[in-house]
Formats: sequence, C-alpha cells, structure tokens
Amino acid sequence: MTHEQLWVFGLLLACVTAFIVNRPRMDVVALMALVALVLGGTLSPAEALAGFSEPSVLLIAAFFVIGEGLVRTGIAYRVGDWLVHKAGSDETRLIVLMMLSVGLLGSVMSSTGVVAIFIPVALSVASRLGLAPGRLMMPLSFAALISGMLTLVATPPNLVMNSELERAGVAGFGFFSFTPVGLLALGLGIVYMLFARHWLGTAPRKGPRGERPRRRMLELARDYELEGRVLRLLVRPDSPLVGRTLGELRLRTRLGLNVIGLERQRHLRLALLEAGPGRELQAGDTLLLLCDPLQVNFLTLGREHGLESRPFREDSFADSSREMGLAEVVLPPESSLIGKTVLELGFRTRYGLHVVGLRRRRRAQGSGLDRKLRMGDTLLVAGSWKAIRQLQGCSQDFLVLNLPAELDEAAPAGRRAPFAILTLLLTVGLMISGLVPPVIAAFIGCLLMGAFRCVDLESAYRAINWQCLILIVGMLPFATALQKTGGIDLVVQGLLALTGGDSPRLVLASLFLLTALVGLFISNTATAVLMAPVAMATASQLGLSPYPFAMTVAVAASAAFMTPVSSPVNTLVLVPGQYRFSDYLRLGVPFTVLLLLVCVLVLPWLFPWR
Repeated sequence: MTHEQLWVFGLLLACVTAFIVNRPRMDVVALMALVALVLGGTLSPAEALAGFSEPSVLLIAAFFVIGEGLVRTGIAYRVGDWLVHKAGSDETRLIVLMMLSVGLLGSVMSSTGVVAIFIPVALSVASRLGLAPGRLMMPLSFAALISGMLTLVATPPNLVMNSELERAGVAGFGFFSFTPVGLLALGLGIVYMLFARHWLGTAPRKGPRGERPRRRMLELARDYELEGRVLRLLVRPDSPLVGRTLGELRLRTRLGLNVIGLERQRHLRLALLEAGPGRELQAGDTLLLLCDPLQVNFLTLGREHGLESRPFREDSFADSSREMGLAEVVLPPESSLIGKTVLELGFRTRYGLHVVGLRRRRRAQGSGLDRKLRMGDTLLVAGSWKAIRQLQGCSQDFLVLNLPAELDEAAPAGRRAPFAILTLLLTVGLMISGLVPPVIAAFIGCLLMGAFRCVDLESAYRAINWQCLILIVGMLPFATALQKTGGIDLVVQGLLALTGGDSPRLVLASLFLLTALVGLFISNTATAVLMAPVAMATASQLGLSPYPFAMTVAVAASAAFMTPVSSPVNTLVLVPGQYRFSDYLRLGVPFTVLLLLVCVLVLPWLFPWR
C-alpha cells in the first residue's frame, strides 16, 4: 500500500469514526475531508468541488421541494386519515395498508418526513385498538426504508448510483428501474412483519376499543391544564402600548407577560396573528399570553397600561385553529436539550413557537417551565402551523407525537391539493418519457409547485435537507481520490480474493454484505458514495454488466434495518415504540438476509450479467 493510499484510507477511517460518534456533524466532517484532500495534494480544487455541479445533488434538492408541496397541500395527511378510516379495528389490515401507504408516499418524498407524518396516526390507531405502539412502529420504519427501493428518486443512494453509471459512460437507471425489486421487497416486508411483529413481545394496552379519531386541540389543552395559565388581555384605546411594537415593550422582562399570540379583527372575522417582536399593537387587539396569574397585578395592568382582562377558555385555541395550533413533542434520548430548562432554550427565537405546557410521566407540571428537561418529557407548543410543521424536521431534538385533527383543516395550501397531484404526475411523466433530463423534469416540478402556490419560496428553501446535500458533495471527492491513488482497485482485489471471483452471485452477496456492514455505522447516502466506485470497478474487473452490482449497492445502502442509529427513520420510532437495541437486531438481521437473497437471485434475472 502506497503512502497516498494510506493517507486516503486513513482520512476515510477518520471520517467514518466521526460519523459513528456524531461529532462534529456529518456535513461538517464531509467538508473538512474535502478541504483535507485538496491541502494534501490528492485532488485539485476543481476535482474536489465537482460535487456541487453533480446532477444527482440537484435532483435530490428538487424532490425535497416537491415533497414539501405534498405536505403543505395536506395530501400526505389525508392519506393518513384514509388509513384510519379503512383499517377499522383489524390489526392485520392496518399493518398492510399502513406499509403500502408509507411505501407509496416514500417513493416520491422524504422517508423521514413520511414517518414523522405517520407516527401520530399510528399512535392514535394503536390507542383506539388497544395495542402497544411497538406493534406498529417497527412496520412503519421498515416500510419507510423499503420505500427507498421503489423509484429512482425515492432516496439519495439511488441517485448516487445512477450518477456513477452515467459517469462510467453507460445509461443510467430509469425512473421505475428499481420498482420490481422494491415491490418484491415491500411484499416480503409486509408478509414478514405480519409474523415478526409477535417477536417484539409487546402486550396490548388496556383501554377502550371504541372508535377514537385523532385528538383535537381541546384535549391537548386539558391534558396540560392550560386553563388559568393562558390569559387574554384587551388593549384599550387609551393604552400607552398602542402604536408600539412588542419588541420595544419587553412585556416579558418588565411585566412577566409572555405573549404567544395576538387576536385582531380583520375583514369581519377575528384573526390570530403571530407575536413577533416587530408586531405593532393596535387599539382593540387582544393579547394571548402565558403567565403565572398569581404573579400578575391586573389592577396595575388596567390602570397604568390600559389592558383589560378577558375570559379564556380551553377551546380558545380551537377557535383560532386556522391560524394557530398546538402540538405535542417528546424529547428522545439523543436530544441536545436534555438538562436545559425551557427558558434556556430560546424556543421562540429558534423555532418560532412558544412552550405552553410540560408533562412528566403523564402529569402536567403547571407553570414549572424552569425545570430541567429530562428524556421522555413532553412539551406542548403553540404557534403557527407553519412553524409546527417545520418542527418535524428537528428529529434529533424533538419527536412530534401528536398533531391535532385541526391540522388538516389548516393546511396552508389545502385548496391547491389537485395542483400538487397534477404537478407530481407531470414530473414523473416527464422523467419516464425521457423528453427532458431527469433534473430538468424535477426543476419543472418545483417551478409548477411554486406557480400553483403549493409552496412558497421560504418553505421551499426550508424543505431542502442541506445537511444531506453537503454530505454528498463532501464525500463524492473520496471516490475520485480512491480511483486516482488506486484504492478502489485495492478494495476490489481484496473482494475478489475473498470470494475467488469464480461465482458472480457470490461476489454480489459479498458486495451486499460489505455495503450493509458499512451502512451500520454511517448514513446510507455516505455508504452509497463510498461503495459506488467499488461496485463499478468490480463489474469491470469481472467483465460483467455494472447494473446488478450498482443495484445491489443501492438496495443494501437502504437496508438499514439492524440498528436504531443506522437511519433517521429508525431513530424516530425508537421512543414511541419503546424499543430496545436488541429489537432492531432481532427483526432487522433476518430481513436483511432476505433482501440479500433477493439481490443474489433476482437481480441477475432483471439485469443480465452481459
């Protein structure tokens, strides 16, 4: 092994180690590696930065935006409601329909986003049927991971492998090239889960088995005992606060009043506005605020500040559900907020939401928001639906448990749902037809989503998972570096020496196992980036078609079933499913072996060796 090879492999090992310990963040590690490869003289700046012009990176970004359009128009949530309606009280039917629905949605949008949408639905159904959540959470995560095997755009590893094929001078995969394998995997997954769910050993909960729809905001308000802590104050015409902004008034620091909303009469209806620091008060406004009533002097407020107390009911939030909502979030084990108080979080500044309640072990903690947070604590947050939806992306710090039924009624672009479906169908149609390059078809879809007002510019940019994109851009240079230094040939020779190279199926199985093993420790995207050149070089060394090898790596990269940390999808269901690490091993290892057999037996038939 040469010095250059030692340098590249050593740097790669350092990156993998950093990915495992998650310090620093993966995208930061990838950028540091990119810089190191240039400073070390392995790559030129142009070679290191080539990933920024990679079509697959742009395609992934475009489909994040298209997926956001499906969420903002309420389509994804309507699928969840349809699931609840059709499943009835039959657990088997529920699992089948849920896995089919998640697989379908996950084939055109982020699997992590799909799981975040379906967790509250599954929890509600589990409660209605008297089931432990663990009976449904694992099928949910399996279906989301398998959804990445259904279409070209379902998951970044597929696009990475497609780009590697095109870089090698051969035609890339078609939009539905993955579908036969994905459908077979989904069918196997459904049958497997109907039996394997019993291995979890989760006993059904005791509780009513009657019909129970998704919880409404009134129920959440009662659970957190909001009455008496959330107050309403009318701004009288003679108030000295009129004409001044909330930022100037500093009501929280001066008077102990934490304003979480502002009611204002608009166009013959009462609207609830966000309480940003730039919001200017007008006569007749009603402040919705969180405070300790025992520490507020209402006589002083009325005499000196021109504020008049108004009654507050628990259903006041429901009355304003078109503009403002409630959501319940839980702190998972890896949350960086554990050990901090709500006041230390700067929640309003970071997320645009107000924490209005805290529950610990199912008991409301009153106004004790100065307590240090613990794993498993649940917070009730209030704010705009837009901010609540954005909270779903903070999976490392929060898991959204309950999104109330009013959410569907408040979809910011609910009336644009037909246009979102039309845009999706047109985008997929263009990609299938080949009339335009896939990335151009995706860009057309993004532009149409904006033109039809399914998404706005702000939500579109926020929907893009920049960490994922930077990770790909930063790790792609490793493939070039390994090729330049002969590292790829070294890995391929080792793989062929291990298998003998006489049986292509045995080589395919070894490639699957190697990819799955790497995927235990780093993200599926990084795994695909690292293994793509190995797959192509192995096929070239054997003089065989690259397609079965490329497809094997793509499938194995998505087969992150064996640990709770190998995919964000698994991490999301860990807490609500009440799983242990061993549960993932017990269910994940056998199913990964099944997928290995699928790749070895089916892929050479779908994609002949020559």
